[in-house]
Amino acid sequence: MQRTALYDTHKQLGARLIDFGGWEMPVMYSGITEEHVHTRTASSIFDVSHMGRLVFTGRDAEKLLDKVCTRNIAKLKVGRSGYSHVCNEQGGILDDVIVSRYEDRLLMVCNAGNRDKILAHLKTHSAGMVVDIKDTTKSTIMVAVQGPATMELFRSQLDKLPIKLDELKRYGFVTGSYFGVEFGIFRSGYTGEDGVEVVLPTMAGTLVWDKLTVDGGAERPTVKPAGLGARDTLRLEAGMPLYGHELNEQVDPLSAGCSWCVDIEGDYIGASALRTIHREGSARNLVGLELDGKRIARQGVKVLSGAREVGDVTSGTMSPTLEKSIAMAYVDRDLAETGSALGIDIRGTRVDAKVVKLPFYKRAD
Repeated sequence: MQRTALYDTHKQLGARLIDFGGWEMPVMYSGITEEHVHTRTASSIFDVSHMGRLVFTGRDAEKLLDKVCTRNIAKLKVGRSGYSHVCNEQGGILDDVIVSRYEDRLLMVCNAGNRDKILAHLKTHSAGMVVDIKDTTKSTIMVAVQGPATMELFRSQLDKLPIKLDELKRYGFVTGSYFGVEFGIFRSGYTGEDGVEVVLPTMAGTLVWDKLTVDGGAERPTVKPAGLGARDTLRLEAGMPLYGHELNEQVDPLSAGCSWCVDIEGDYIGASALRTIHREGSARNLVGLELDGKRIARQGVKVLSGAREVGDVTSGTMSPTLEKSIAMAYVDRDLAETGSALGIDIRGTRVDAKVVKLPFYKRAD
């Protein structure tokens, strides 16, 4: 398995490590629920360096990304990031990505397990174009600092950096250099909380991690490490889809509830298929489910209407914030309306559930 530059730090902190997309990553440190609650109430730091970071330069860089992304990349302004899907010809999702526009280049962040697939896809469709694709995944680190206390903590901890975090809007980013170390700070994340994602050279990773996690004592909350387990329960509460669960090559962006990242009139791979789905409607739609009782609906269990199978669960957990059993599932479109009464088959036992509006949790602004 591959390891990030922060692997030794995770070991020293006693993290439980697992194989995630071919990388040895921390699933938890103190405990998933504790890390989840700390993120919702204070601030946590996540190592997300396993995610692919691909840099595009050359006169056809924008042309290539407009060809493979469902979002109109040409409309993306300097200093802004945009969530998008990369699809096959049938409209199936190869990956969900975030593209950021610099003055002289474009950056794509993709999922760890899909990096090789996306690189091959880009190589195929860049034939004849003047574009250079540089994979910086292993030469940089990426950490996410998330939670309601994050922005104030970030200002106080990194007050000497030549940037103005107060002016940074959601899905905006800034870049700079500090003592010769180049950095990028992106106001984005995958938890449903405010926060930032930071990209740095690998040599600076441990120093920045250690600085950010200095004990705050009585004066301020401490940024604590959190693993992939809490990241998963946080994103599920926030109704955010995860590749390999809600998203895959047999699912299209419209059925996944992501029409907002699709330029339906665009000219990109899969556009024709998506226009057909847009016109005719999806066979199944992604919904949120709230279950009666404390049992958890795991990925793959069946959704029922009466005795009839009408869908499949994609993700489920006991929500630490809401103290309810929640799940996301694809169900037949005529049953996707909020309030629809359904059932979940958990090991042969039917558990009542109802369709609820996503997200399950939304932070107070």
